[in-house]
Amino acid sequence: MKTLRRVLVPLAILPLKNITYAQKKDSIPLKVRAFFADKIPQARNFNVEYTFVTPSSFSSQLQGQDLPDNKVKSFQQMKADANIYFIKKRNWLLSTTLNYRYTSISNENPVVPGIESEENFHYHSEAMNLSYFSRLFKKTAIYSASISADGSDQHFERIRGLVTASLILKATPKTKMTLGLAGIIDPSAQIPILPIFTYENRFNNGWVLDILLPKKVLIRKDISSNGRLSLGTEMDNTSFYTYRNNNTYEFRQVALNSGAMYEHNLGGNFIGSFKTGLRANINSRAFNKLDSFNDYIWKGTYKPSLYFNVGISYNPFERKRTK
Repeated sequence: MKTLRRVLVPLAILPLKNITYAQKKDSIPLKVRAFFADKIPQARNFNVEYTFVTPSSFSSQLQGQDLPDNKVKSFQQMKADANIYFIKKRNWLLSTTLNYRYTSISNENPVVPGIESEENFHYHSEAMNLSYFSRLFKKTAIYSASISADGSDQHFERIRGLVTASLILKATPKTKMTLGLAGIIDPSAQIPILPIFTYENRFNNGWVLDILLPKKVLIRKDISSNGRLSLGTEMDNTSFYTYRNNNTYEFRQVALNSGAMYEHNLGGNFIGSFKTGLRANINSRAFNKLDSFNDYIWKGTYKPSLYFNVGISYNPFERKRTK
C-alpha cells in the first residue's frame, strides 16, 4: 500500500503546485498567488535533466523463486517534461502535462534468464488537466480533473484518471499549507483515495521548510541573488513497459533520493540545477499490465547507491516580476 501511494501521489500534488503558481492577477486572492511565485519557481514550463546512478548490487525473485545475486553496472536516465497552460480564466485553468523518459540499464547478468543484460526503454505520458477555483468554508478551494495516457515507443498502454480537491488552509508571507484528497482511476491502483498535504514555512534566518507529503521533505535557502541550496529527501520513480512472449509487463521502481540540490537562475528564464546524494530503492516490481501492482511476477531489492543529476529548465510563460 505504501509503495503504491509513493508512486501515485506525485501525480496529484504536482498539478496543485503548478496550478497555484500559474494564476493570473485576478484568479485567486493576492496573498495566495504572491507567495507561490519566486525567482526560482518549483513548477517549470519546460525541463530536461540527466541522471546517473553508480553501480549497486541487488537480489531478486521471479515468480516467487530466488534468482542469483546480480549487480547494476550502469543506470542512466534522460527526462523531458513540459507543463503548458492553454486557457487561464478567473476561476478555471486548462493545461497539459507531457513527459518523456529514456532509461538505459546495464546489469552484470540478465535479470531474467534468456534476455539481454543491457536494455534501453522509452516511456511517455500525456495528460489534460482542468482545474476550478472557488470558496469553501471561507477558504480558497482547488478542484482538478485529469485524464492521461502513457506507453512506450511501441504502443500506447494505459489510460488513467485523476480527480483532486484541495483546500488552502493558510497563505501568509511566512506560512502556506494545503490539505486535500486525490481519487485515482487506474486498473493497477492499490487504493482509490489518497491524501494530499503541503506545508511551507519561512524561518527568520532565511531557511525555508518545504514539505509535499509524501513527495519530498526539504529545507532550502537562497545563498545568492540567483542561487538556491536545498537539503533533504525527494521521491523518484521509474516506470516503463517491456514485452515478453506476447505479454506486456510494466516495471515500477520507487526510490528516495537524499542529498543536496543547487539551483541557479541563468537569466532569460533559464534555470540550471545539480543534485547529488544517496539513492535508496524502496521497491522494484514488474507485473503483467492486466494485473495490479500487488500481483507482481518479479521483484528486486537493491542496495543504496550514489546519484548525480543535472538539469536545465526554461520558463517562457512566467512574467518578470518587479520589486
